[in-house]
Amino acid sequence: MKLTGAQILIECLAEQSVDTVFGYPGGAVLNIYDELYKNSHRIHHYLTSHEQGAAHAADGYARATGKTGVCIATSGPGATNLVTGIATAYLDSVPIVFITGNVSVSLIGKDSFQEADITGITAPITKNNYIVKDVADLADTLREAFAIAKEGRPGPVLVDIPKNVTAETTDYEPASPEQLAQSYERTCKCAVSGDEEIYELAEMIRTSDKVFLLCGGGVLKSGAAPEVLALSNALHAPVGTTLMGVGGFPASHPNFMGLVGMHGTKAANTGLSGADLLIALGSRFNDRVTGDASRFGKNAQIVQIDIDEAEINKNVRTFRSLLGDVKTVLGKLLPLLLLSPESLAAREAWLGEIQGLKLNGQRVAACDLGPKAVMEAIFERSPKDTFIVTDVGQHQLWAAKYYSYDEPGSFISSGGFGTMGYGAGASIGARVGRPDRRIILITGDGSFRMNCNELATMEHYGLPVIIVVMNNGVLGMVRQWQTVFYGKRYSQTNLDRGPDFCKLAEAYGLKGSCVNSLEEFERAFEQALASETATVIDCHIGCDETVAPMVAPGKPITDFIIGEQHA
Repeated sequence: MKLTGAQILIECLAEQSVDTVFGYPGGAVLNIYDELYKNSHRIHHYLTSHEQGAAHAADGYARATGKTGVCIATSGPGATNLVTGIATAYLDSVPIVFITGNVSVSLIGKDSFQEADITGITAPITKNNYIVKDVADLADTLREAFAIAKEGRPGPVLVDIPKNVTAETTDYEPASPEQLAQSYERTCKCAVSGDEEIYELAEMIRTSDKVFLLCGGGVLKSGAAPEVLALSNALHAPVGTTLMGVGGFPASHPNFMGLVGMHGTKAANTGLSGADLLIALGSRFNDRVTGDASRFGKNAQIVQIDIDEAEINKNVRTFRSLLGDVKTVLGKLLPLLLLSPESLAAREAWLGEIQGLKLNGQRVAACDLGPKAVMEAIFERSPKDTFIVTDVGQHQLWAAKYYSYDEPGSFISSGGFGTMGYGAGASIGARVGRPDRRIILITGDGSFRMNCNELATMEHYGLPVIIVVMNNGVLGMVRQWQTVFYGKRYSQTNLDRGPDFCKLAEAYGLKGSCVNSLEEFERAFEQALASETATVIDCHIGCDETVAPMVAPGKPITDFIIGEQHA
C-alpha cells in the first residue's frame, strides 16, 4: 500500500507497540502531527512546556516502565533543545528513540530557517543516529532504531526526518512480529564470556574471605536484583551501590552498606577498600565512585561484569572481566558456589566487622526540618511501591541515602550527566507510564526553577505528582564545595530572589504549601497524598546543611573530609 512518510512513522510506532509519545510541534513536523491527530486513538501524545521537558519525560517513562521512550521535536531550536535530555539518557543507558524534523532535503546546507545538523550535534551522545533522505528507507530505519535502542547496553537513538520525506509516498509493507524478530533482532556486539571464565570466578570466590559486591546501574538494567541478593546471601558478602545502582539491593537487608564513593558511607567505602575480592556488577567505575582510581580497591582482586566491552579496564584495571548481561552471568555462577564451613565462618566474621561501621544515629540538622527527617517522613507515609524522582544537587544525595529503597527501579535520577532540571519532566513521564504508582519528586530550589514550567503539563493532564522542594536559598552542592575548598567565598550561589513556589503552584492551578517545621511538613505531605492534583511543598531548610560524608575529588575513598554524624 502507498503511504506518506508521516503515515509510515505512525505505522512503525504501532509495530513497536508504542502507545505514548512526548513532544512539541513545529513547522518541520507538521505532517507528523497531523497524522498523530488522526491516530490519537492509537497513540497518545503528551505536550510538554518545553522540548527538554519532553526529552526528560520520555526518559522517566522509559525508566518507570522498562519500555522504549519516544520523543518528537521540530527542526533547529526544537531539536537542539533535546540535546541535554539525549545526553542524560546516553550516560544513564536509557532506551529512547528521538524523532526530529528537519528542513526539506533541497534546503539542507543552505542555512535555512530553523535548520540544524542535529545528527552531527548528537553523534557523541547517541548509540546511533540517522537522517532519512529517501522515504523508501524510513520504515527500515525506524525499525533498526528501536532495535539498537534496546540491544546490549540500552541508550538513545535519533532519527532525523526532513519535511519533504514526511509528505512523500512510497510502498509500505507492514512487518509481522515474527519478521521484526527475525530481521531486526540484534545482540550485544561484544563477546560474551564462556562457562570456563565463570568457573574461574567461582574458584576465586572459594579462595577469598573478604568479598565485596559493588552494585551498579547494570544490575537494574538487566533485572538482576534477585540474583545479586542470592549472591550476597550465599557469600555473606556486604554490598554497596553506586548512585545508579540504588534500589538494586534492598536497603533494609543487613548486608547493605549504602552508597560507595565520594559520598559513600564509612561502612561501604571501608568494606570495599578492605576486600580481597571486589566484584563489580554493571558498574563503569566513574570518578565519583573511585576517587583516586590508582588506589581504588588496591587490596582486592577486581572482577568486572559488564555488558559493554568499552567499559572494561577503561577507568580501573581489573584482574578479570566477564562480558555479558549481569543476570545471565550470575545465573550461571550461583549454582557453582559451594563454600566450606570454615570459609563461611571467616566471611561472617568480616561481614560483622563491616556491619559494625554502619551508623544508625540521626544526622545533625541545622533546624528541626532537616534533610534526613524529611526523607524519613516521606518514606514512612508513602506507599511501598512509590517512585522517587529527583533533580540533581544535595537533595539528590539526601534522597538516595535517607529514603529506604527495597524495590528495584524505584529511584529515578540523572546520575551520569548530573542534569539539573531533570526531575519535573521525568516525574511526568513516570506518572504517565505508571499511573498505578505514586510519584514523588524531590528537588531543590535551584533545580526546580529550571523547568518549573512543566507544572502546566502536570495540571493539564491531571498528574498528581507530589513535589518536595528542599529550599535552602542557595545552590547547595556548589556552596558546599565553596565552603570546603574555596574558603567560604560564595560566588553566585545565593538564590536571594523569587519565586514564591507556593504562589507559583497556585498560578498554575495546583496546590502549594510552605513549611518551616517537621510537623508542618508531615501535615502538608499527608494532605498531598490525599489530593488528586499535583502539590508543591516548599520546605525551608538551613543553607548550611551538607551531604555527609564527603571525600575530596581524586582522593582515596576512605579519606573523608566530612564524616558521618550522629545526633
